[in-house]
Amino acid sequence: MALLSPTQTYSKLIGLRSSIVATTALIALLYYGRDFFVTLIISAVFAFILDPAVLVAMKLRLPRPAATAVVLGIALVLCYITTAVAWAQFAKLRQDLPTYASRVSELLDATNNRLDQFQKQTVEMVVPKTLREQDQQIERKPQQAMQARRRRSKQPEPVVPPPPPAIQEVRIHTDPKPFITTLYTVSVPYFHRLFLLSFVPFLVYFMLSWRDHVSKSVIRLFHGQDRYIVGKSWSGIGDSTRAYVLGNFLLWVLLSMASALAFLLLGVPYWPLVGLISAFFSLVPYVGLPLALLPPVLAAVAIPNRFKIIVLVAAVTAALHFVTMNFLYAKIIGRRVRLNPLVVTIALMFWGLLWGGVGLILAVPITAAVKAVCDNVEALEPYGRLLGD
Repeated sequence: MALLSPTQTYSKLIGLRSSIVATTALIALLYYGRDFFVTLIISAVFAFILDPAVLVAMKLRLPRPAATAVVLGIALVLCYITTAVAWAQFAKLRQDLPTYASRVSELLDATNNRLDQFQKQTVEMVVPKTLREQDQQIERKPQQAMQARRRRSKQPEPVVPPPPPAIQEVRIHTDPKPFITTLYTVSVPYFHRLFLLSFVPFLVYFMLSWRDHVSKSVIRLFHGQDRYIVGKSWSGIGDSTRAYVLGNFLLWVLLSMASALAFLLLGVPYWPLVGLISAFFSLVPYVGLPLALLPPVLAAVAIPNRFKIIVLVAAVTAALHFVTMNFLYAKIIGRRVRLNPLVVTIALMFWGLLWGGVGLILAVPITAAVKAVCDNVEALEPYGRLLGD
């Protein structure tokens, strides 16, 4: 093995320091510019989801801008309907919350009583009767000694002072705030985020309507063999991201419909909202099943004779999750997205720490896009194999 000269060693150290500084600067840029980058990535994700629908609309001899406008309008209407249904369920849940909370309290009290009875029965079975009697006598001895000393000293029992008079609650009646004032007060802390999110429909429209122009312009920035590599990487990013995002979206829709129908037949309250939330949680990597069980089980607590219903709801949810993740996942998403489980876990930790909850949702698509670039660039192929399974 040949030794490196001092000049080569110094050059490698300079390159290593430059890489560390560049990585640190990139992480700082992603952290402080998270609202901008999250808005841009969310728009790109929606564009990847709607692109196949735009291609279908273009087969009806519509120009790409018109097809994009039609598809985007339909998507906005569907989002509005979904939001309206969820909001109606939330409003109903808010009205029924006191009754629901009392039933949950009753269930918790009954559970505590059963646990206390089970503890007493266990103690009676394990601890002999003589030892229990001795413990009771030991507990009574201090009380008996105290009573004996009081009788000998003829001290009167301590007088407990009467409780202070109850202070009447003073309620100050204030006029309700106008809706505009309330909306302004709530939205001011998030104004910059809402401002950036308002650009999402426009960004999605321009990404879809100008897709061919943007892709050709990006490829023309390079020359020779680099054009082929860039074009292949661009196509790989689109395929992998679309396979993951669109596949998970279709799985969410199918699983939401199946879960909502099953919960409706089982009589679960708020079944549309519970079906949507349970299906969404079911697609979370690794912890999808326990998260998916929480909404329907909590909702089933309000059902009479709830124990059998809760068990049945949990079994149905687990069965739907098993079928979705073991059969439909592989067929819908396919083998286009193959990521190492360790890499996925690290990506979830990194992007979740960097961008919060949105980072957890976008972690896998971003990592899949990075893997697609590494797979198509010869110098980065080892990193692509490291990210893959």
